[in-house]
Amino acid sequence: MSLPLIIVESPTKARSISKYLSKQFKVLASKGHVRDLPKSKMGVDIENGFKPDYVVVKSKKKVISQIKKSAKSADFVYLAPDPDREGEAIAWHLYELIKSQNKNIKRVLFNEITKKGVKRGLDSPRELNKNLFESQQARRIVDRLVGYELSPLLWKKVRRGLSAGRVQSVALRLVVEREEEIDKFDPVEYWLFSVDLSKKTSGEKFNADLWKVKGKKAKLPDAKTVEELKKQLDGEFKVIKITKKESKRNAPPPYITSTLQQNAASKYYFPAKKTMRLAQKLYEGIDLGKGNMVDGLITYMRTDSTRVSKDAIVAVRDYISSKVSSKYVPDKPNYFRKKKGAQDAHEAIRPTDVSRTPGEISQILSKSRLSQREVSNLIKLYSLIWHRFVASQMKPAVYDSTTVEIERGDLLFRTKGQVLKFKGYTAIYDYDNKKSKDKFLPELKKGEVVNLENVNTEQKFTKPPARYNEASLIKELEQKGIGRPSTYANIISTITGREYVEKIERNFAPTELGKVVTRLLIDSFPNIMDVEFTAEMEKKLDDVERDKVHWKDILNSFYHKFHENIEKAEESMPNLKTKIEETDIDCDKCKAKMVIRWGRNGKFLACSNYPECKNTKEFKKDKDGNIKIILPEKREEKCPECEAPMVLKKGKYGSFLGCSKYPDCKGTRPLLLPYDCPEKGCDGKLIERRTRRGKKFYGCSKYSKDGGCQFSTWKTPVAEECPACHSKYLLKRVYKRKANRLDCPICDYSTKEG
Repeated sequence: MSLPLIIVESPTKARSISKYLSKQFKVLASKGHVRDLPKSKMGVDIENGFKPDYVVVKSKKKVISQIKKSAKSADFVYLAPDPDREGEAIAWHLYELIKSQNKNIKRVLFNEITKKGVKRGLDSPRELNKNLFESQQARRIVDRLVGYELSPLLWKKVRRGLSAGRVQSVALRLVVEREEEIDKFDPVEYWLFSVDLSKKTSGEKFNADLWKVKGKKAKLPDAKTVEELKKQLDGEFKVIKITKKESKRNAPPPYITSTLQQNAASKYYFPAKKTMRLAQKLYEGIDLGKGNMVDGLITYMRTDSTRVSKDAIVAVRDYISSKVSSKYVPDKPNYFRKKKGAQDAHEAIRPTDVSRTPGEISQILSKSRLSQREVSNLIKLYSLIWHRFVASQMKPAVYDSTTVEIERGDLLFRTKGQVLKFKGYTAIYDYDNKKSKDKFLPELKKGEVVNLENVNTEQKFTKPPARYNEASLIKELEQKGIGRPSTYANIISTITGREYVEKIERNFAPTELGKVVTRLLIDSFPNIMDVEFTAEMEKKLDDVERDKVHWKDILNSFYHKFHENIEKAEESMPNLKTKIEETDIDCDKCKAKMVIRWGRNGKFLACSNYPECKNTKEFKKDKDGNIKIILPEKREEKCPECEAPMVLKKGKYGSFLGCSKYPDCKGTRPLLLPYDCPEKGCDGKLIERRTRRGKKFYGCSKYSKDGGCQFSTWKTPVAEECPACHSKYLLKRVYKRKANRLDCPICDYSTKEG
């Protein structure tokens, strides 16, 4: 018999674990899921108790063959995919594939990829958790049933290639309804009113806001009200009340998945998907090249628990006492309330070794083969996690807060001052307290009369609710119980990738397509699109894990009603492909009326005399529903067919130039980039091209099959001048495992990016 076999998901994790175990174990990687529902059909036998038809993932056949061969000769097999539902499902599928090769199979969990963490996992092997697997399986089947029956309906009624899902569609609804709130919002005027005051004795100045008028909270709806109040300022300003108290701000809990994604998005503008990719690297360990590895730097990053192990608490308290100051260490460790509905399966996200500071890790990673940008991003995320964890076991920040009330006739003004008395956890982590800066007040006494220096008034208007960004959308999903920590990144990438939402100044705005699809789904599938229904489904899936309900019962109660709604929608859901909305706009080609139709890129104006007249226009509607035609941007280039001016157009593969006389003339030209072709004697410009399979490259505009310039490159042009020959641009080479390079297209100059 050969060595015991450990099977993990990631090759990087496999290399890290191999290093800790020397040659005592053989470690292989499954490289993710090895079995899944088929792509070519539903893969769920509804009549036979929703039996899933799992198939081997095509790209994993070679990997599975190697795993089976190793399992057959191993004296023991440890299944060690990630310690969550998804990992349990991978372990289960691996078990099904190799159980005929080896009967000695156990499940092990590695909460951290360190020597200590791996040993702890191997010391506590267990049987596979059937409830955990069935919970994941139920989720997978529900999502397959929804997607497989709902998506084709959208293809039929809207356009091919669309998708709908149990969770993604509800997340999209949140974005769409927020946009509707913004569109319907009617600003309301209000005014700010404050006074600058000073002590009579010392002249020290301070500011106070109008708080009450005749004992009631001040309301300043217009300029007239403000002017009336200004008339009451002549006279004595008297301090009538001073309230001093000590206030505390407790340390924040260590990160869970959602709060890490939110802070990484707010501070560094990391998309949730990027945050999880970086966190996965920090968890698995980092390959420095030449056989060197950095241990796993953080604990498992998919968690909803703020719980921390006793050993980690002791270590961080010792670190604070020795490296920061013992005055910041509380008498007892800080413990945090468990979030409602939390599974609490794993610890909070924390450093595996608190003594490894961000500065130390930065020096180590700078010697790796990773790009400078990747190293920088890894350090940023590790630094957030490290500082938050250390701060979580420190004393509260203490403030001296003072509130002063000043009376002038029927007007009552109020000002607040705050001074940091004891830094507490803010000595190490003050990211959440940027707005809580000290505000000093002069020493005032009750009954003291102060001078009026200046009156400040400002007209304001109420603002609509802000659009969701990465952080606020994740927070909303978490609060409403939509999805789970491991799914937030995928939800956001799906609704953006399907062109249901777009990013405008880092905020999510629904596209026309997103709005239309949401409205259709709400009208035909109110349950699927209901936030509470979706949250309740998550609770039921949790109940499967806790063995409170059978997974088939969930599917039975859900599917049959859902399928009835699908059949009704086949008849009742409007077909946007054939829907026509009349307008009073005349066609500028044949004078017939234009109508609004639906196309691949949304709504557009088309001549009602189609197909005799193929005139089309882009348009947009204002808040009152009035149609405004968007005129195409005219360019200097001439049509190669008829010499008419060209206009900028958008197509399936991006922007291009089309003849302004379309559809009478169908001449097109590629959009020229502002970069000269580097070939000697060529006066062409670079253009973006695509291969048959859609891969992007750049070539000369003078290229032709019969001859012409043959220059082409996979590298991306960037607007940076070459310091050697002063070329107006450089070409960027992108690498996966090392820093990108910038090459000059004219001379031999080359440098690392950044």
